[in-house]
Amino acid sequence: MITSIQNSQVKEWKKLHKRKYRNREERFLVEGYHLVEEALKSDWPVFEFILSEDVNFSVPEHVKCTTVSNQVFSAISETETPQGIAAVVGQKVWEYAPASLTLLVDAVQDPGNLGTLIRTADAAGFDHIILGTGTVDPYNDKVIRATQGSLFHIPHFTGDLEKYIGKLKSSGTSIWASTLQNSTPFQELRPQEKAALIVGNEGQGISQDFLDLADQLVYIPIYGEAESLNVSIAAAVLMYHMKG
Repeated sequence: MITSIQNSQVKEWKKLHKRKYRNREERFLVEGYHLVEEALKSDWPVFEFILSEDVNFSVPEHVKCTTVSNQVFSAISETETPQGIAAVVGQKVWEYAPASLTLLVDAVQDPGNLGTLIRTADAAGFDHIILGTGTVDPYNDKVIRATQGSLFHIPHFTGDLEKYIGKLKSSGTSIWASTLQNSTPFQELRPQEKAALIVGNEGQGISQDFLDLADQLVYIPIYGEAESLNVSIAAAVLMYHMKG
């Protein structure tokens, strides 16, 4: 059992809280019973379990397991009330091909928003999520928690949205962009067999370059005094409408 927070292995685990190190190692941490179980049920590679001293969990025989003191686990943990279970999981890479329903995310920076977008895209039956430049890392701890396991259910890709939009349009996909300017109420638009939705940054919205590439600008009417909807709430309304 590891009892010192100065242990070299503990330091390696803690480095996984940083995006640069996660990307270099192509691994990330998941924490808590639910997320660990979702990772195990998926086809993502699980390399190691970390259990605090008073936790009992049936670890698969082929996976390394390290027990640590409660103090050490608290030092590794990013949650206020740690459950004492975490896993080191490998980042997954998919082969991209345009699908029926795609969510494109332009520079969403709040981890809770991105996690909710991933969870909602999964719930609404979308096929893919494309994360554009400036978007928060999907392997950020707060993002992972907000997905509630949906990170393991829906493929995501990271890169230049313009290139992905080009591929989608070439495949006959209709590109919708959520914006208040020069747009049509979503209720007036019929769901398309192949469609993609662009949602934008919490403060700046969608880049003009991407708006210019859209086939349809769409908005959700505001009936009360609110200035706007949260990006993940707006996306949820539009994704369910697009699902038809």
